Formats: sequence, C-alpha cells, structure tokens
Amino acid sequence: MKQIWKRIYRLALLALGVCMCAALPAGAEAKDDVNESLRASMINTAEGLSKTIMGLSQKEIDAYKESGDEFTVMAMEAWESSREELGKFKSLGKPKIEAISDGYSLKIPGEFSKYEAQFVYLFDETGAPTSFSIDVQYPMSVLLQRAGMNTLMGMGIVFAMLIFLTFVISMFRFIGQAGEKTQKEEERPVPVQAQRRKLAAAAVPQQDDGELVAVIAAAIAAYEGTSTDSFVVRSIRKANRKKEKW
Repeated sequence: MKQIWKRIYRLALLALGVCMCAALPAGAEAKDDVNESLRASMINTAEGLSKTIMGLSQKEIDAYKESGDEFTVMAMEAWESSREELGKFKSLGKPKIEAISDGYSLKIPGEFSKYEAQFVYLFDETGAPTSFSIDVQYPMSVLLQRAGMNTLMGMGIVFAMLIFLTFVISMFRFIGQAGEKTQKEEERPVPVQAQRRKLAAAAVPQQDDGELVAVIAAAIAAYEGTSTDSFVVRSIRKANRKKEKW
C-alpha cells in the first residue's frame, strides 16, 4: 500500500514539472508576441530615422540639437559622438524586435568602413520611439589594446605618485637639518669678553663730554685742595695700563 502511494506521489510531481515546463515557453511566446502592423511600423520608423540621421551634415545636426525635443537631441548626440569612429556607412542589417517590460526594444545592425555597430531603439507600448543609442561593436584586438593602455596608464600614475612621495619624504631630511642648524646657532654661547662688554655698556650710563669734564675737574680740585678756577681741563685720554709680568 505504501509503495502504491509513493508511486502516485512521484507521478504527481512529474506531472506538475511537465506542466510548468510547458507553461514557460507559452509565456515567453506571449511576451515576445508583437502585432504585425505595430512591428512593421516600428521597423519602418527605425530604418527611416537611421538613414536620415546618417545623412545629416554637421550644420543640420547642430540645428536639430537646438530643437528641444528630448529624443531628437539624444539621437543627434549619439550619432555625433560615434560617426567619426565608425567611418563611412555601408549597409543596414535585419532588425530584431524584443518585448520588454514597458514597451519594445529594436536593434538594427549596421556595417561601416571601420567597425560594425548596432542602432538600439526603445519604443513605448504604442510604438512611439523613446530612446536611441549606438553600440559600437569593437573587435577583440581593439578591446585588448584599450585594456592594455588603461592598465599601463593606471600603473604609470601609481608609480609617478610613489616617486613624488619618495621625493617629498627625502626632502624632510634637509628641512630637519636646517632647523637644527638654526637652533644650534641660537644656542651657541657668547664669549665672556663680549658678555662683559655688554654688561658694562648696560651698567654704565653714557654721559656727554661736558658732564664728564665737570666731574673730572671737581675731582682734581678736591684732590689738590684748590678750586676749579685755578686750572682748565683741555682734553681727556684713557690711560693704557698694561699688566705687569711677574
């Protein structure tokens, strides 16, 4: 009895899995299903806009960029930034339409003299274009070359910054030596004779010659026991006394 119930349970699970697998493709087909008239309208719009954009001159592109329409400005800027890189136009391929959450995505492959590209359009549910971009299809050699250049530029910038930091750190040594030299000069002891001269100059006030003559004359008069009128001081000289050697 238990084995019979196990078989029934397994068969039920198998049937449920088959139903789910069968339902997924049906849902995908329903999502990707596009009305034929709407499909034709979007394809004609995309192909016509692509050919018209590629035939515009720079003057016409600038005029359309000033129109103020968001989609028109987006299309002009996308083509203006890619046309020099793509080169001369050759042909358009078969468009592919895919249903998305808020409308439709349409891609048209284009062949040019330099690279291939895809014109990517987004349409709303009514078939009105809302977005435009150009996806340049670079070959693997170009992608590897650009990746190598980006890597070299990054490594070059890193090494340049390391060299600059090393130079700045090495300059700290000279800055420290200059500071120590200035500090040593400020802390250098002043000679004893120079200190004595400074102290004597600070302790003895400077007097003019008239006051000095009067003081000396009064001292001489007091020593001789006479008055200052009995002599005249004409000059004053400092005595040069040398130390006697014993």
